[in-house]
Amino acid sequence: MQPLVATRSIFRSSRALSLRRAYSTSPSPPSKPYYITTPIFYPNAKPHIGHLHSLVIADIYARYAKLCDPDRAVHFVTGTDEHGLKIQNAAKAKGLSPLQFCDELSVNFRNLAKDANTTVSCFTRTTQLDHVAAVTHLWKELEAKGLIYKGEHSGWYSISDETFYPATQVTQLENGEHISTTSGSKVEWQTEVNYKFRLSAFRDSLRTHYTENPDVVFPPQAHQEVLAWLEGPLEGLSISRNRSRLTWGIPVPNDPEQTIYVWIDALTTYLSSVGYPWNAPNESSRPIWPPNVQVIGKDILRFHAIYFPAMLQALGLPLPINLLSHAHWTVDRAKMSKSVGNVADPVEFIQEHDSDIVRFYLARVGGRFRIDVDWSEPQLLKHRRELVTNFGNTYARLASPAMAERTDALRPADAASALRAAHPVLAEQLASLPEVFDTHMRGFGLADAVAAVVDALEQVNVMLTVVRPWDASVPAQDVADARWIGLEALRQCAILFQPIIPVHAEMLLDALGVHGGLRSLRDAGFGRPALGKTFPKLLLWENKKAKK
Repeated sequence: MQPLVATRSIFRSSRALSLRRAYSTSPSPPSKPYYITTPIFYPNAKPHIGHLHSLVIADIYARYAKLCDPDRAVHFVTGTDEHGLKIQNAAKAKGLSPLQFCDELSVNFRNLAKDANTTVSCFTRTTQLDHVAAVTHLWKELEAKGLIYKGEHSGWYSISDETFYPATQVTQLENGEHISTTSGSKVEWQTEVNYKFRLSAFRDSLRTHYTENPDVVFPPQAHQEVLAWLEGPLEGLSISRNRSRLTWGIPVPNDPEQTIYVWIDALTTYLSSVGYPWNAPNESSRPIWPPNVQVIGKDILRFHAIYFPAMLQALGLPLPINLLSHAHWTVDRAKMSKSVGNVADPVEFIQEHDSDIVRFYLARVGGRFRIDVDWSEPQLLKHRRELVTNFGNTYARLASPAMAERTDALRPADAASALRAAHPVLAEQLASLPEVFDTHMRGFGLADAVAAVVDALEQVNVMLTVVRPWDASVPAQDVADARWIGLEALRQCAILFQPIIPVHAEMLLDALGVHGGLRSLRDAGFGRPALGKTFPKLLLWENKKAKK
């Protein structure tokens, strides 16, 4: 078994792209492609806001990796997990074959990735032949190492979650039913003969890994939850199901009476999506592995923090560098459920409000990751107004013909010096903004990174209110300084917000005359490149029917 991979930061190096380095002109060493994944979504129903949240968060970090290093390749994987008992039963209820059922629903997830304007580079379906071959190969590798054995398995099984839960994660309700304390799903006691993976063999190495690398799993409470799981014994993991009960899945090699467990199948997607099995075991044959970040919902933490790393250790492969386990979106403080009828339709919201508006809301409100947050259309509209005010309206004020006529000839030679002289507090804020934003992003403080930009633009508007550029009695040079300072701040903030609101950030940078090659993190320092000379009329967020 190979030693555990050392983890450092979400971009594979400790501050490798900190602002000091990002602003330097010295060449950076070559790095492997930035690899990020979402969960492999289970298409037994149409997508909901939770699926959109995972997609958008992963896309924001994929775009941010590119913002930090435009020359670095980014590999962004998502897809659909199409095997298992839930799919088999749902297809039967609709009178369809499982593959027909998956064909109909998988396209909804592919379209959601497009509607949300994500930069997905690989959409994998577990019914693809190359993935099936990868799963079969992985099984044979584990079996050859003596890590798979056949035996009787008894435990609390959830059909909806398609997993056995340990007794410590099961509670009994007043009506006598038992549920999982992790997912809330109903569980039943089952006994069957199947294949097991020697999970217990990796308990000590996993515990050492997570103890020595406290930043691997975020947020911190998720990391503590993983360590708590590893304090107790790890039982053998049931990794197959009797084919008399489950036919829709990949057969166990050399045993047609058993089907490979859906979660072993799904987790292998992260490998098959980057070419596994590789022809040779050396690093150069797998340049994309391991993932830099895996974005998941908190309900599937155990699979990604315990089961998958154990499989990787068994194969002698490096572990993922970071695991971001985000909280859930709720409706009226209740978990979204198709049976309850409280599922928020992400496509509907994108169509009505614009993908950038929805992305901003997901990042602004859902970007803390620690606690569940309530989906609220009034709240979404509140943050829409916040975005329009701070970007759209600020630009409209600064680019107005009246202000241009009065100040164009008085443009300061050095906007940064003019700002420091006239508005020192705002100067300090804007000078540190890129580094503050970068620090928050690297620490998975997405909501704080967004708030830092919003606050900076709010302070620009405070400056404009103090200067009163509409007042003819204010010296023209003061108005000119404020105007060019405001436009420069907009340039900064638009660069930083490219991962969050990519469409409108690009529109704003185009309107400001910012060259396409000067839009990376290293260009976000205040007063770096010159702005354009004229600024066209720009209607941000005015192309949707919802004028609320």
